[in-house]
Amino acid sequence: MKPRQFDLIAFDWDGTLFDSTAIITRSIQAAVRDVGGTVPTDGQASYVIGMGLMEALAHAAPDVPQDRHPMLGVRYRHHYEQSQDDISLFDGVLPLLAELKQRQHWLTVATGKSRRGLNEALQAVELKGIFHGSRTADETAGKPSPVMLLELMKEFGVEPERTLMIGDTTHDLQMAINAGCASVGVSYGAHEPGAFEALNPLFVAHSVAELRRWLADHA
Repeated sequence: MKPRQFDLIAFDWDGTLFDSTAIITRSIQAAVRDVGGTVPTDGQASYVIGMGLMEALAHAAPDVPQDRHPMLGVRYRHHYEQSQDDISLFDGVLPLLAELKQRQHWLTVATGKSRRGLNEALQAVELKGIFHGSRTADETAGKPSPVMLLELMKEFGVEPERTLMIGDTTHDLQMAINAGCASVGVSYGAHEPGAFEALNPLFVAHSVAELRRWLADHA
């Protein structure tokens, strides 16, 4: 077995482990429509995935007045909850995580979801016990702020050069840069792979199978 290059691996959730990008995009669009804003395109709505919820909604709906933002959040949650059962882990995620855990990596989640939302997702897909730690945007700071990664590194006593961030958006990769960590992008989520080039990820995986192979050889 090769020696580990990274002790701590932090995964984004939506669009990286969990196949939820399309539902999040539709939920944003429906929420903006409900409050009378200009409905964002698929690209505009998916771009904000990974940010904290209210920051994401405000960015996706710049013409919605600030006093309507609370209702925008309410309507987003309504539409998302209506579709929650349609969301599932990408094929291959569970064996990927099992292999990494067997190699004794610290496995963590750094997500723009709320703490409540992440806990519900972890419960729903029976992942409790796989991850050693997690941080959410509502308890720290939204991406690309490095706070989530900095707190996880501090919790597990791991230096930036031994930490890897894996995500499907430029916000994930920029967070890694801001925290002094390496990153891997995945192109099967919210952002196009070309958007990652300027952020110098170690690798861009076009499927979970590609990610699994790369991690087996390089993590």
